[in-house]
Amino acid sequence: MSLSFERTQSVAIIGGGPGGYEAALAAAQLGAEVTLVERAGVGGAAVITDVVPSKSLIATADAAVAIAGASDLGVQLFARGESGRPLKPEIAINLGAVNKRLLALARQQSDDMRASLVEAGVRIISGQGRLDGPGAVVVSTGPGGTDFDRVEADTLVVSVGASPRELPSAKPDGERILTWTQLYDMPALPEHLIVVGSGVTGAEFAGAYMNLGAKVTLVSSRDQVLPGEDKDAAAVLEKVFKRGGMTLLSKSRASTVERDGDGVTVTLSDGRVVEGSHCLMAVGSIPNTAGIGLEEAGVQMTESGHIQVNKVARTSVPNIYAAGDCTTFFPLASVASMQGRTAIFHALGDTVIPLEKRRITSNIFTAPEIASVGWQEHHLEAGHINGVVHKLPLAANARAKMMGVKDGFVKLIAREGSGTMIGGVIVGPRASELIYPVAIAVERRLTVDQLSRVFAVYPSLTGGITDVARAMHPVDRDDPED
Repeated sequence: MSLSFERTQSVAIIGGGPGGYEAALAAAQLGAEVTLVERAGVGGAAVITDVVPSKSLIATADAAVAIAGASDLGVQLFARGESGRPLKPEIAINLGAVNKRLLALARQQSDDMRASLVEAGVRIISGQGRLDGPGAVVVSTGPGGTDFDRVEADTLVVSVGASPRELPSAKPDGERILTWTQLYDMPALPEHLIVVGSGVTGAEFAGAYMNLGAKVTLVSSRDQVLPGEDKDAAAVLEKVFKRGGMTLLSKSRASTVERDGDGVTVTLSDGRVVEGSHCLMAVGSIPNTAGIGLEEAGVQMTESGHIQVNKVARTSVPNIYAAGDCTTFFPLASVASMQGRTAIFHALGDTVIPLEKRRITSNIFTAPEIASVGWQEHHLEAGHINGVVHKLPLAANARAKMMGVKDGFVKLIAREGSGTMIGGVIVGPRASELIYPVAIAVERRLTVDQLSRVFAVYPSLTGGITDVARAMHPVDRDDPED
């Protein structure tokens, strides 16, 4: 059912990524006239060059690991040689075929999203958009920006995303020195991939290419991978990386990255030199906000170029909203989608629930995956909130034993005294799925006792969640674990 307006409201959106896409659908559902401007394709970089292809690559790497580890479960692959004796075949990765598949999946997802918008009645303009004051968008549509289209609207939503950060001392060439958007042009597995940056992007790609069979060196400027994440989770991942043969160079900063013929040379700040065949620069991103008329429209920005938004995705200009990686909120596709919907609900007078950072669920698609929600243990240690933490290894779970899972854990965090769930971390296979009941508990402010009384299938990995919740009763005491 659409809302009733004195006149039809108009909405113009710059950027068709997760935030812009969801904003367009929500606005159309509420009966507004909607125009979406997108230069690369519906879905934006998230679908075309980032989230969809990268997670598809990781899924292939997971399949390779599953095949390689099947012998631990008694499954053995053999081929018969000329003598009739069994030969153990090697696992081969056809990276060209892998890249072709994942890029096709990305394009298919983009096409499906475009079809959904068209069906909803959204007008889509292909081109580069910029604000023309607080009430209009100008779009350059012709070759070389020679043709223009102007769209006036009551509400504007900016969702232009971000691009890989480039360093002057490590300029990507698209062949040997690469950003994460350029990886899919490699015709074969890199002989030795050096990954500079151990944040989420660096860790995910380092793990994926290691599991695909490449030699990988990970250069981290911090003392652990995934700085800022749960320390126990980072420790598990480091152990898995080292066991898989990855070289971890912690507390190491890359000063320069240079191409050397068919290879690269990475010089560290302490003078050490690392040579490889390829280098992936994963040193963060910068918002795509330059030159699109934000400052001229009066939108408040940060020094880094991010758009200042509040909990309903509103900027300093009342009728201009922003969503996604170009804003000061969390750079997650799921957050961008929620911001896009929230912006439209607020602008068009629908029911709005302001976004709370402490209720955001995130996942790192390494192997094992790392999922988290809410307050974390380091927040408790810093004195930001009083709470109780309990952790159980996943290897103690019956289903995990059956599956041959050795790495990972379930960690829950509750308020001391009341037992209200305020956070959690899960490290293990499909942690992105397992975290959902914990996220519901945090969102709905359930207690650990209420969570523990929900029936979990036996045997199941979700049973590990109820096991931890039961172990936390009562919570008006210091937790003896660890």
